[in-house]
Amino acid sequence: MKMEQGMQLIDGNGRFNVDGLKDFMTATEFAQSGLSYAIVAIIGSQSSGKSTLMNQTFHTNFEEMDAYNGRRQTTKGIWIAKCSDIDPFTIAMDFEGTDSNQRGEDDTAFEKQSTLFALAIADVVLINMWYKDIGLENAASRPLLKTVFQVMKRLFKPRKKTLLFVLRDHSKTPLEHLKTALLEDIEKIWAAVAEPETRCSAPLREFFNVEITALPHYEFQEEKFKEQVAQLRQRFVHSIYPGGLVGDREEVEPASGFPLRAEEIWKIIKDNRDLDLPAVKVMVATVRCEEIAGEKLKCFTFDEDWLKMKKTVQNCPVSGFGGAVSSILETYLSEYDREVVYFDQEVRNAKRRLLLSNALMVVRDAYDTMLMHLYSNTFNRFKTSLEQSQNEGQQYVAAIHFYSQLCMREFDQGCEDAAIQQSEWNASKFREKLICDMLSEMMAKYKKRITRALAKRVESLLEAGERDTWASIRNLFECNTEAAVSEFSDAAVSFNLNSSEIDTKSQHLREHARNLLEMKAREAAAAGRVLMRMKYRFSQVLGDYENSMSWYNWTEEKNLDEVERNALSESLRILSIMAAMRFDEMPDQIEMGLYSSLMDRTVPDPSLPNTFMAATLDPLASDTWEEVSPKATTLLKPEDCKSLWMNFIEKIKPMMTGARSRLDGHRKTGSYAAAAVAAAVGAAAAIAAAVAAAAAAGAVVAGPAAVLDAGVATFMRVMRL
Repeated sequence: MKMEQGMQLIDGNGRFNVDGLKDFMTATEFAQSGLSYAIVAIIGSQSSGKSTLMNQTFHTNFEEMDAYNGRRQTTKGIWIAKCSDIDPFTIAMDFEGTDSNQRGEDDTAFEKQSTLFALAIADVVLINMWYKDIGLENAASRPLLKTVFQVMKRLFKPRKKTLLFVLRDHSKTPLEHLKTALLEDIEKIWAAVAEPETRCSAPLREFFNVEITALPHYEFQEEKFKEQVAQLRQRFVHSIYPGGLVGDREEVEPASGFPLRAEEIWKIIKDNRDLDLPAVKVMVATVRCEEIAGEKLKCFTFDEDWLKMKKTVQNCPVSGFGGAVSSILETYLSEYDREVVYFDQEVRNAKRRLLLSNALMVVRDAYDTMLMHLYSNTFNRFKTSLEQSQNEGQQYVAAIHFYSQLCMREFDQGCEDAAIQQSEWNASKFREKLICDMLSEMMAKYKKRITRALAKRVESLLEAGERDTWASIRNLFECNTEAAVSEFSDAAVSFNLNSSEIDTKSQHLREHARNLLEMKAREAAAAGRVLMRMKYRFSQVLGDYENSMSWYNWTEEKNLDEVERNALSESLRILSIMAAMRFDEMPDQIEMGLYSSLMDRTVPDPSLPNTFMAATLDPLASDTWEEVSPKATTLLKPEDCKSLWMNFIEKIKPMMTGARSRLDGHRKTGSYAAAAVAAAVGAAAAIAAAVAAAAAAGAVVAGPAAVLDAGVATFMRVMRL
């Protein structure tokens, strides 16, 4: 495509050539012009030489009318071309002529639409007219000017555009006279156009820089025509500089937004909607800034240095991570800033923030991974250092103070090195997690210490089941727990915790100790284990009684009922101890209640008068204990104790039956032994008497020794009985 020859931007039916304009932008590199460009449009009646003037002035190659083939419509729709050898970059736009008989008298819609488009899109609008039309009421230029002014007053806020009237075929009338007459006509037309209700009256000069020039006849004075056209061309060189032909440049938009702006403006005009150029400007800025931001985000996402950094950080921490990523980000943000610098500031800033936000979303996972490496390495180093210090015999609290501060300094330095300059991120979440896990590591140490100090000893105390069991457990609990809490509080100061946080952690240690105590108590309070200990205590008391009796005491009467009552009382104490956890020294009535409800009904005290037990209310028919401390924790409910006791009574019946049988046997054996002893004593006495008589009589039968042996034999036979 030869850009000087131009391309049809809008055809005669009003269709906008999107693809053609895209090719035009690429071929001419118009988008790279930034704000350094100008757009010149020409309007005027058909066959008035508009295309010829544009070609001569801007060295374009628009199609021109061939007079030898008759006067007819040549330019259809709107055409654009690049002007040759003019600085700044200048676009020429050739518009279909007005007052065309090809469209007919009633078809003026495209004429008005194209005129409005020229005013909206161009910096300089050339109005091509014959000089002889000046002063004529119905000349072709007057309806056109009226249309232009109506549009400007209704739709545009005051912003100066340059209207350059080119008077064609100028002859003898002095140009100054023509200028005066034309300016008067222009002022009259402007004043005659009704003001919009929403806008106060504004003078013509606030909307337009009006310039007037004249050119001789192209056919009759061709050389002079070309000479003056060359002078006119020079007015478009440096046209955007101060004092140049182009008017107000405050609202100029970047060249890269021209396709969107032109298409949107034409669409609004075609839809017969009020043209809001500021809104179009924002729309174009929005679309272009979004496109540029999208390009930069894509470039960043696939940047080789970034991809290498992203891959490396997945496996290990990267030194200088924050600085490197920040530098890559800044490169693409700076490119964005350069490319959108001329678009609406509010829009470009908003899209920049969105670009940065999207880019940071790409970075966030890698950043978090980097901090996770720092956290993991620091925490592992903390644990390893503590273990090593313990193996070397260092004092634990002192080691906590030293290594916690050392590790936190290293972590903070690593986080500072990983910081992304363009973000407001901080490592507080990971820092808090690190401190929390360090504290948890300490807590685990002290919990283990508490567990080692309490678990076995509490089990032993509960197994023993002595009267002072819970007092001993409380003393053990308080001494070991408070010692651990005190040492933990000293160590926790290293992490700059406030007093309430330290108190909370300390309370967790106390709760751990209490939970451990409750767990051990509940294990010991299992029905099977309690029943086993009660049976063992009962058999122990009963066995001690039996073992205390020697063989020669079995003849005495012993009260086995009293022994049984003592054994039951000892067993009942175990049940009372396991009924509830006593966390304070407040006395309770559990043992007394169990004794009165269970002992008195199982083995009545002979010293008490008989009572009708069934007539009294059973205090154990409940699931709660009365008159106990609020801090006490029930292990066995009253009804559970009653059930367990009944089971216990059934289990010990064989023991008591056996004990009574053994007692009866011992009593019988004792009677036989007593008779034998008496017989043996009598025999011994008889032998002694016989020996004495024989000795006195001097008789010698078998001798004294034989007599003695016979007596001993008799005694042994008696004893075997």
